[in-house]
Amino acid sequence: MNDLSKACIEEAKNSMQSAINFLNKELEKIRAGKANPGMLDGVKIDYYGTPTEISQVANINTPDPRSILIQPWEKTIIGAINKAILDANLGFTPRHEGDILRIVIPPLTEERRKELSKSAKSEVENSKVNIRNARRNVMDKVKKLKDKAVPEDEVKQVEKEIQDITDKFIGECDKIYAAKEKEIMTV
Repeated sequence: MNDLSKACIEEAKNSMQSAINFLNKELEKIRAGKANPGMLDGVKIDYYGTPTEISQVANINTPDPRSILIQPWEKTIIGAINKAILDANLGFTPRHEGDILRIVIPPLTEERRKELSKSAKSEVENSKVNIRNARRNVMDKVKKLKDKAVPEDEVKQVEKEIQDITDKFIGECDKIYAAKEKEIMTV
C-alpha cells in the first residue's frame, strides 16, 4: 500500500475519532442525576470585562453525588457566578453559603430522564452523520487516487478498509449511547 492510500486511511481514522471525542464531550454535559463539575462547562461570568468560564475563576468539586461546591478565588465574584448559573437555566439554583456556592442536584423525574435520553440519542445521531460525512470525504479522495497511478485493486482495498473503520466507529457510537442511556435511566 502506498503513502497516499495510508494517508487517506489515517485521515478517516482521525476525522472519525474527532467525532467520537466531540460526542463524549457533549454527552458529559447531559446530567444523569449525579453531580458533575462538567455540568457548569460553558457557563461564563463577566470577569473584569472578559467572558470567563467559572472553572477559570473558582474551584469546582463534588463532595457527594448530589451536590456541587463552587469556591471562587475572589470573594467579590460570588454574586456574578450565582447570576451566571441562574441565567444559564441549567435546572438548578445555587445556594449562597458564606464564601461558597452549593448546588444541590434535584432528582430527575421519569419524564425528564426520557427527555435526556432523547437528547443523548440526538447527539449520537449527529456524531454518526459526522462519521459518515468523514467517510464520504475520504472516499472522494480515494476515488481520485486512480488518477495518481494507484492500482485499482489497492483503491478497492482502501475503500473496504475505510468502510470497516466507519462501521467500527458507528458501533462505538452505539456503545457510548447504550452506556449513557443506562446512566440516565438508572434511578
